[in-house]
Amino acid sequence: MSTLATKPSPSQNVRTIEVEHLDIAAKFEKEAEKYNESNPESERLVLNMGPSHPSTHGVLRIVLELDGEIITKAEPDVGFLHRGDEKIAENMTYNQFVPYTDRLDYLAPLANNVAYALAVEKLMGWELPPRGQAIRVICCEIARISAHLLGLGAFAMDCGAMTVFLYTFTEREKLYNLIEMLTGARFTTSYTRVGGMTRDLPADFIPALKKFLQEFPTRIDEIDKLLSRNKIFVDRTKDLGIITKEDAIAYALSGPNLRASGIEHDLRKVHPYCGYEKYDFEVPIGSVGDCYDRYYCRIQEMRESVKILRQVIEKLPSGPICYTDPKNTLPPKEAVLTKMEELIHQFMIVTQGIQAPHGEVYFGAENPKGELGFYICSKGGGVPYRLKIRAPSFVNLSILPKLLPGHMVSDTVAILGSLDFVMGECDR
Repeated sequence: MSTLATKPSPSQNVRTIEVEHLDIAAKFEKEAEKYNESNPESERLVLNMGPSHPSTHGVLRIVLELDGEIITKAEPDVGFLHRGDEKIAENMTYNQFVPYTDRLDYLAPLANNVAYALAVEKLMGWELPPRGQAIRVICCEIARISAHLLGLGAFAMDCGAMTVFLYTFTEREKLYNLIEMLTGARFTTSYTRVGGMTRDLPADFIPALKKFLQEFPTRIDEIDKLLSRNKIFVDRTKDLGIITKEDAIAYALSGPNLRASGIEHDLRKVHPYCGYEKYDFEVPIGSVGDCYDRYYCRIQEMRESVKILRQVIEKLPSGPICYTDPKNTLPPKEAVLTKMEELIHQFMIVTQGIQAPHGEVYFGAENPKGELGFYICSKGGGVPYRLKIRAPSFVNLSILPKLLPGHMVSDTVAILGSLDFVMGECDR
């Protein structure tokens, strides 16, 4: 008989640990049965909503307890897409982890790259030259428009407006052409590096961006006209999923979901980075905090991003795009190919990574979904000792148990669409 199949005798002193797996649905079902027994007229039942596209925007499962069509309890069940990015980062050099940040909010990889690089640069005490900072602002605002376009298109489709989805995807294709021109890739860009960028702007990029910025405001107006006074869309979103100021703060919401509740908090204004203090733009806020306000904040944010991009083009400085550190940045390629010292120096940086000092830092950037933050604990060397990602989608979803009860099942899809989350970032 196999050793694995043999039941140990009591004399073998084997410690047995019984692990009880508590499933959310099973727990809800027991509570519903007890409630139904004490209230004979009630017929509460448990419904597993998701994980399914497009209604739950990815692999999100929500366990709902229903009284008829009304939600009485809700519990999001996440982790189906868990990839262990934080632990992977602790086994890679700082620059090796850049491609993994693309896979967080994979609708805004350019912005993810920048947020991570800024966190490491804060640890190193580096600050990019003005041209490098301006290029990063271009990356972040293009990513913001692209992510909001998909968020609004998917939200509108969740509420039954298919035409808007086609409009937004057409504009995103134009942006992807720009991104491909800039980075060489369309989806997972990996364009930013710790200490700079992989390459400077190509000669034909700025004219192409100007052309997009001339045409895009008209498209925003068309989307605005299609939805903002559309009776079906307004009925599906007005006074639905209201998040009060107090709840938004208590649940640590960020991004458009926070600002739609009337709280004017934008990290580009509060803690400027990459030279955002040089640009004139407004922070759109809502008044009610319902699904409609969250939609309209994103519409207005795209208009403000257009304003920022136009100012960057006007003020775009010349000069280097990367920080220069004799010990921790790569030497010029020409020198690497002609001199032994530079060749050895490049080999050491590529194989061992940037030699970071001891310390702990946190940096948060204003991403399309909210505050994307990176906490880094360094004990020296080229690999972080600990790295923690503050994913805005994960934090924003934490309000669902408070937000969903009292609404109907059909309202859940509209509320989820208004929160605009990405499960790749949520589960990490």
